[in-house]
Amino acid sequence: MSITVNGIDELKKLAGSDLGTSEWIEVTQERINTFADATGDHQWIHVDEEKAKEGPFGAPIAHGYLTLSLFIPLFTGLLDVQGVTTKVNYGLNKVRFPSPVKVGSRIRLVGRLADVEDVPGGVQITVDGTIEIDGAPKPAAVLQSLSRFYV
Repeated sequence: MSITVNGIDELKKLAGSDLGTSEWIEVTQERINTFADATGDHQWIHVDEEKAKEGPFGAPIAHGYLTLSLFIPLFTGLLDVQGVTTKVNYGLNKVRFPSPVKVGSRIRLVGRLADVEDVPGGVQITVDGTIEIDGAPKPAAVLQSLSRFYV
């Protein structure tokens, strides 16, 4: 369930808070193929279903950057910041991919609003995120994301 805040002052009050857990998103072969087409990365471990079954993971796996790109829809399910004019992805401090996401897996985000700091015209937030794989012992990604919200 999403936390909704109205404006920068309410957002600042959440600094250091757990944001909860997002809904699950299924990583389908169609999603993987679409990402491969968009990026030009058609490595067989992602798109060749038959060959990937014989590969090191036993099935096609999502691109690490596909998993990372799903942070945005997962994050928007955790925090809705209203009363701002612009929301911008500012980058990442850290990211690791401890476990591959096999086709058909479901992933979700566990998030924490680590910091909120003033920047000219708004604030920058730091979110500590873990993208979990349903039933897997290790997460798909562990990251620290930066976003800016302008008034």
